[in-house]
Amino acid sequence: MLARRYGDFDAAEDAVQEALLAASVHWPEDGVPAGARGWLIQTAERRLIDQWRSEQSRRDRETVAALHEPPAGRVVSDQDDTLTVLFMCCHPALTPASAIALTLRAVGGLTTAEIASAFMVDEATMAQRISRAKQRIKASEVPFRMPAAEKLEASRRSVLHVLYLIFNEGYTSSTGRALLRAELSDEAIRLARMVRRRLPDDTEVMGLLALMLLIDARRRARTDANGELIPLAEQDRTLWDQGLIAEGTELVDLALGRGAVGEYQLQAAIAAVHDRAATAADTDWPQILALYELLDQMTANPIVTLNRAVAAAMAEGPAAGLALLETLDRPLAGHYRLDAVRAHLLELAGDTDAAQVHYRAAAERTTSPPERRFLRLQAARLNAATTEDD
Repeated sequence: MLARRYGDFDAAEDAVQEALLAASVHWPEDGVPAGARGWLIQTAERRLIDQWRSEQSRRDRETVAALHEPPAGRVVSDQDDTLTVLFMCCHPALTPASAIALTLRAVGGLTTAEIASAFMVDEATMAQRISRAKQRIKASEVPFRMPAAEKLEASRRSVLHVLYLIFNEGYTSSTGRALLRAELSDEAIRLARMVRRRLPDDTEVMGLLALMLLIDARRRARTDANGELIPLAEQDRTLWDQGLIAEGTELVDLALGRGAVGEYQLQAAIAAVHDRAATAADTDWPQILALYELLDQMTANPIVTLNRAVAAAMAEGPAAGLALLETLDRPLAGHYRLDAVRAHLLELAGDTDAAQVHYRAAAERTTSPPERRFLRLQAARLNAATTEDD
């Protein structure tokens, strides 16, 4: 709302942060006001105007701000501008990588460190990328509003990728003590629903929303009472949300039935195969492997190849999966998931000594405390079993 009214996205973001900080100080003592949204917006507006008035080089903007200063008692609009911010951050003037990074910061609320982790770059590099993206949007002088329908397609791919990354960060947090950040997953799903209302016939939008619903359906079963990670094969599937599974399955079937197949539809189809299995033993691994092979051809993404290796091991034996992992030693060098998957497949192959080594290596490399605890537990379990055998 501030960016739309005053035309300065960067300053608006700073002002909103100041307002949120003020709320965190005053609300615990004074109570949350009845019009919390209006309180935040008016406080942010005052911060924005004060900032402009303190900068002599922006006297011309001070005049504009004074003219737009809201009268006392003004009713605050309930319009939700989040989707507009989402598409504005995915501005065509930006490279996809810069657009995605900026949107994760402005819309997803991820820290620069979390975004850097998602892109596998250092934090300083990511901070510079985000700063340059803001400057390009400002220099473009494009007004703050939802792009016209014919221009939505130019930003669609970046928007979907942003929502995918926000959801993933919520589903398995890269930092922090908790495995899940439900507020991020929920927001990604909410925004995906909004995008679908804008693009109701887009099969990739359907696929992404279906993927989120099918994965989020397992949320209650992913951790135990202490918040510790429970792997998919060991989850209590009676805790899975059947309503979300039914909605996600219907969406992916609808998307796949319309012709052209995209990467989100394929990922959703894989998630649907998992969710349809009553037990882990009932999982149709040959079908999952076939879908991953198609997805791998489409994306040439090493993370997809990593998941394909797991499917190959389950469908054709550990040796098949381990052979695929050898192709990832360079593209995923140092990535904890490569060590974690290799450890799992080595364990399936009966090489528990090597599996322990890679479980420990994965534990040292992950930034997620719950995942680190889980990986160390697997190494300790194998070590205990080996000791008993001896």
